[in-house]
This record gives sequence, C-alpha cells and structure tokens, in this order.
Amino acid sequence: MKLFDVYPLFDINIVKGKGVNVWDDKGQEYLDLYGGHAVISIGHSHPHYVEMMTKQLNALGFYSNSVINKLQVELAERLGKISGYEDYQFFLINSGAEANENALKLASFKNGRKRVLSFEKAFHGRTSLAVEVTNNPKIIAPINDNNHVTFLPLNDLEAWEKELAKGDVCACILECIQGVGGVNMVTPEFAQGLQKACKKYGSILICDEIQCGYGRSGKFFAHQWLGIRPDIISVAKGIGNGFPMGGILISPDFEPIYGQLGTTFGGNHLACTAALAVLDVFEKEGLVENAHLVGEYLMDELRQLQQRTTHIKSVRGQGLMVGVVLDIPHKEVRNKLIHEQHCFTGCSSTDILRILPPLCLTRDNVDDFIQRLETVLNEL
Repeated sequence: MKLFDVYPLFDINIVKGKGVNVWDDKGQEYLDLYGGHAVISIGHSHPHYVEMMTKQLNALGFYSNSVINKLQVELAERLGKISGYEDYQFFLINSGAEANENALKLASFKNGRKRVLSFEKAFHGRTSLAVEVTNNPKIIAPINDNNHVTFLPLNDLEAWEKELAKGDVCACILECIQGVGGVNMVTPEFAQGLQKACKKYGSILICDEIQCGYGRSGKFFAHQWLGIRPDIISVAKGIGNGFPMGGILISPDFEPIYGQLGTTFGGNHLACTAALAVLDVFEKEGLVENAHLVGEYLMDELRQLQQRTTHIKSVRGQGLMVGVVLDIPHKEVRNKLIHEQHCFTGCSSTDILRILPPLCLTRDNVDDFIQRLETVLNEL
C-alpha cells in the first residue's frame, strides 16, 4: 500500500526537536519558525511535557468518556482561569476542524437556524461544516456545498449587519487574525459592532482561535485584543503541543443535553495530560507575555529589514503570528531558507511568509532569523 499522495513534501526527514530547533536524519539542524503549522507552543520535547506524558502513559493512556476523568475537570478549571473564561463550559474533541464542526452544530441547536456568515479568505477546517465555511472552492466537495454560507469582506460591518438583519443567520464565524488567508487583522470596531449585531438578531458569535489563539497573539486569545466576548471559542493546535486535541469554550447561555455532542477519543487521558503540561509551562515560563514581547521585537526587526533590502512590501500580525508580504512569490524564498539557510517558515497566498514559531522564541532567535532572511533576500 502507498500513501495517498495529497501533500507536496520537502525532501527532508525531521527526526528530532528541541526548543525552537529541529534536526533531520542527516544531523542537519534547522531553526523552526513554523512550529509544525503553529502547533508547537512550548517548544519541541520540553522536558516537563515529556516527563508528564511518560508518567501518564505508564499509568493509563486511554479510557472512554463513559467514566469520570478528573484530568478533564482539572484542565477545564485551569484553562478557564488562565484565559479569563471561568464561567464558560468546555467540550473536548481531537482537532480544529472538529472544534469548529461542533461549534457550528451547537449554534444551530441553540437557535434552530442554518445560515452562516464567514469571511472571504477564511479557513476553518476540512470536515463537512468546517470546510463549507472555508472560502476555498478547491477543497469543498459537491457533497459539502450545501448553500449554508455567505462569505463577506473582512471588516465591512455594514455588509455583515445587512445579512444579519434578515433574521436567518445561525452564526458568524471569524478568525480574529486570519491564518491561511494571509495574517489579515480584524479591527476592534468591526468585532465590537458584529458582537452587538449578533446579540440584536439572535445569531451566535464564534471565534476560531485554533491558530491565532492559545497565547500566540500575546494575549491568551486574539479576540481579547478586540474587546469582545464570543459565545463559542474553538481551540486546537497549540493546546497539546503536538498531541492531537481540540475543544470549544461555550457560553453559560448554552444548556448541555445528554447525547447532543459526543466523541470517542476527545479528552482522553494522554491528551489532557499534554494540555495540562502546556498550561504548566505557560505559567512557569511566561510564554504568553513572551509571545507579545518577542513578537513586537520580531516585527520591529522585520520592518527595519524592509528598509535595508528589497522584496518586503509590508509586515503584519500580532505576537508570534506574523505575515511578511513579499513583492515576489514566496516559493523561492522559502526554498532558499530551508535548503540553504536551514530555517522553516510557513506561507500563505503566493507571496506571504507566515512566521509561526514556538512561543519560547527568544530575541537571539529573532536576530538569527533576520540574518538568514536578509541573506536570502539579498541574493534574489
């Protein structure tokens, strides 16, 4: 049997990681400013994470959600406290797509409606409902194209209010910093106006914090820069530092009903242990504040680089979620960064480098990256 060939791969086999660095099977070290697509939050192979996971695996890896799992209770309590959502409820699943799937389902249960408003260039996942609210026809199969979604421009409050006023909108779903869409930023004015309009017309406000949240923006959630409090918040990626995990934080306005939502693997013992280890490190090492401070330094240094070299048109983002807009396709820049400078970055569109490092990134790491990027840009 062969693998189903849907991923274009770099010819690199990564076999080891430590902090913000990874190594291939030939012993070559790389600076990782991609974090496995914003998944590595506390750094590769953090010793506390490894110790907790090993200890839990030696005790119990999995049992079903038909019995008490006190790790789930502890995680919900600690996540509520650190994020500022102690009064919310928590439902655990396995991935970001599942988180958005359940968020949309719960919204529809709440108000009985079907239509969803989503941003142009949005990305929310690849499962049935999640892919339908994703603005990319190439990955929406005919069976997913059920005419539930209206895509609207970023930050155009008038357009969103016009659709909400029709009275049939189940939910509005938004990334407060778009990921795949190109690190585009939601404004506070739009977010606050949208929240007010959702309340007025009985629609549910869902913030997809899968990539931009969980400390990456320099606050626990990116929407906390915008002065809003969504009805449902979806999380995944950095929650388990690489262990598959997702969840939704749910307003107290929602009443749980037995059997309404469910999962086999969600919230299993190993997953909860991974998430608790992440919160331990966040608190002990101040990684959310680090994301804010080092992120500001990174963007300042990139803007200074913009003055010294060609090819950088603009820099945007928040915390350690940064987009570098180029005047050339990103493909050659990324190839040179990886194969010549041994540095991983992400990308979006055709001309944007996406910087998504572990939240333990340091200023020295930033200086290292800037030097590598400058070398590449000066050669093009």
